Amino acid sequence: MGKRGRAARRRTHPALIGGVVAVVVGGAGLAAYSMYGATADEDTTAGGTATTFKAGPVTAAEVRATADGFLTAWQGGNATQAAAYTDDTVAAQTALTGFRKNAHIDDVTLARGEASGATVTFKVSGTVSYKGKSKPLAYDSQLTVVRRAKDGKPLVGWQPSVVHPDLKQGDTLVTDEAGNPPVKAVDRDGAELTEANYPSLGTVLDGLREKYGKKAGGTAGIELRVVRGDSADASQKDDGSGKSGESDDETHDKTLLTLSDGTPGTLKTTLSATTQAAAEREVGERKRASIVVIKPSTGEILAAANSSHGFNTALQGSLAPGSTMKIVTSSMLLEKDLASIDKSHPCPKYASYGGWKFQNVEKFEIKNGTFRSSFAASCNTAFITQAEKLDDDDLTKQAQQVFGLGLNNWSIGVSSFDGAVPVQSNAQMAASLIGQGGVRMNPLNVASIISTAKTGVFRQPYLVSPDVDDRTLATAARKLDASAQTQLLELLKYTATSGSAAEAMAGVGSDIGGKTGSAEVDGQTKPNGWFTAWRGDLAAAAVVQQGGRGGKSTGPLVAAVLKAGS
Repeated sequence: MGKRGRAARRRTHPALIGGVVAVVVGGAGLAAYSMYGATADEDTTAGGTATTFKAGPVTAAEVRATADGFLTAWQGGNATQAAAYTDDTVAAQTALTGFRKNAHIDDVTLARGEASGATVTFKVSGTVSYKGKSKPLAYDSQLTVVRRAKDGKPLVGWQPSVVHPDLKQGDTLVTDEAGNPPVKAVDRDGAELTEANYPSLGTVLDGLREKYGKKAGGTAGIELRVVRGDSADASQKDDGSGKSGESDDETHDKTLLTLSDGTPGTLKTTLSATTQAAAEREVGERKRASIVVIKPSTGEILAAANSSHGFNTALQGSLAPGSTMKIVTSSMLLEKDLASIDKSHPCPKYASYGGWKFQNVEKFEIKNGTFRSSFAASCNTAFITQAEKLDDDDLTKQAQQVFGLGLNNWSIGVSSFDGAVPVQSNAQMAASLIGQGGVRMNPLNVASIISTAKTGVFRQPYLVSPDVDDRTLATAARKLDASAQTQLLELLKYTATSGSAAEAMAGVGSDIGGKTGSAEVDGQTKPNGWFTAWRGDLAAAAVVQQGGRGGKSTGPLVAAVLKAGS
């Protein structure tokens, strides 16, 4: 082995041309790899040869030789040989075979760039051909060389992203007639909705195409696309910590190259171009803001917008809603006669339950106050003091049976999260009453909550009419008690005119109601700011993550969209 190693070192490497090393198809690359891949430190004793394999970081020579060997075999179309240069031969061979067989990429040229430590960038170019249609393809990728623990052998650390940077575990590259024809989405009045004009709708339009492409009457084109596997789970959402799971871009198939365009079918949505434009404008002026506008009388979604155009927090987010949850809690207390709008109701500085001590913002208190004054000021302790009179599942039942939340049965037309109000006990149950604990919502859910409060009946929000695909919309088990609804309406109107929402809602109109909220999140210096309100037959809810108190950070956003909406 020692002689073979010394002989191999005299071989020249592929020439450096224009800053990259062009991989040469043939034996040279393979010989270069064998020089480094087979080298071991040897100790010879009278009893035989004991081999001690290399340990520690891979060397620059090993990185270069391993990358060249892998790229040479891949470029030459030998998936088996290329896979042998990786630490997962089965997965690598499957992916590299599919690169040509399923993605129909030929005339492949791979050009290695300079290495940075154990990572090597390279350029991929080729031609995608399918049923007489072809187009050139070019993109950049990278690989990382690792040392295998059992024998010290340097190998390409296999990841699907080596083949293409958009590939995740379980994904595949496919070129064929696109499974879903393109869709021309239009608003309620027939105006076309495009990502160029409404950036927040990018993932929504992808979702509409995936669900309604075939139903809308279009014909599919030919595309190279990433087909998502089982790992692309749309249920991986923001966990409330402010950190999202997979973005919505990673839950839908992604088109990489269009060889021929399909013919789009027209799909009418419930969106309002005017309201959507206002929502886009307002969230665009803020960091990490999301808003949804719906029509309470029908449940139609008029707008959904996010500052960030990756994960769709407006429809899929999972965040603690803070004091906006007090709308649900208040409806429950009113129905149970544990509160009445103008009866005295405690709002102390502190209230304890289940071993936790709760307090109000800035530790305020209302002496000799009523439930009206406590709700309008968003007094936390006014709700915590009632925890001892409730069963653990009371709030969950109210959320599910009256507000249609947390049953995972909404069907709005694209992926959505339907809220979560789990049964909890002790301090967590008390925290749930004020929108903390395990309660999770997004602007869609909260806009639905205030709409249910306004009309007294839950109407599932939707983006596409159920008439398009004969789907069944979710319903709630019962209406809100008439007396409780009358009082709840008055509470929301009073809050919007004389309470914590009044400053933001000034000048919005006469038929208004609203509720502020803020939600503490571990690791954040500022809470998430929430605000929900209605004007006439428009209802909106928004969150500004790390925005601070909702009346200041989020109220102006909601008010501006309600003013502009139609």
